[in-house]
Amino acid sequence: MKRLSGLRLQVENPEQLARFYADVLGMDAWAEDGAWRAGYAGEDADLILLPGGRRVQHSRDERYWKIGICLPDLDVACEQLRRKGVDVSVPHQFRDIGYMAHLHDPEGFAIELLQHDFLGRRPDDAGDPMLPLGGGAHLGQITLRTGDIAAELAARADMALLSVQDVAEFGFDLHFLAYTREAPPVPDLRAVGNREWLWRRPYTTLEFQHLAGAKLRDSPAFLGLELT
Repeated sequence: MKRLSGLRLQVENPEQLARFYADVLGMDAWAEDGAWRAGYAGEDADLILLPGGRRVQHSRDERYWKIGICLPDLDVACEQLRRKGVDVSVPHQFRDIGYMAHLHDPEGFAIELLQHDFLGRRPDDAGDPMLPLGGGAHLGQITLRTGDIAAELAARADMALLSVQDVAEFGFDLHFLAYTREAPPVPDLRAVGNREWLWRRPYTTLEFQHLAGAKLRDSPAFLGLELT
């Protein structure tokens, strides 16, 4: 079976950005074929940082949006980041989707931190304050925007659709796909009961923010996905 193994981004300073992901977010980082690669150990995807980009203001009408890092204890992770001088938002429970916080890397790319458990449901022994981000972090999502979710699903018929999440008050819905034979615990893909299960999956999901009919522009930095 295929694996979603990498996200290719063209950036201004690949080595410096990889060091941020290593020193601040606890990834491993190494040079590879003229680029830099950063990622967590395990079956999730890596960041593949290629030269030739430039620092720009990213906007909501771009195809590429963000990565999501899933972890056991969001409060520990945010406390660590603030001690390192990182500007990270206050953790909050976003609807019935997840307990999350947000930040940007030094080149302006968005990062979402998403706890495995909803607010108030985290086990007492989750996370280790002595480890980066409390330990157990992995790249949970690569998020793209689309105006036509039917076309995206048809183009990725070899991926399993694991969850559909309605965020109607903000004008979009979310679709999560992965290369896996796993099935969600609740057959209804819109069920809230699947969401904490989803944030614990060890592999990276491809998330689509679907804004029906939206006209999106290519993201200059987004060079595609690596499949192995």
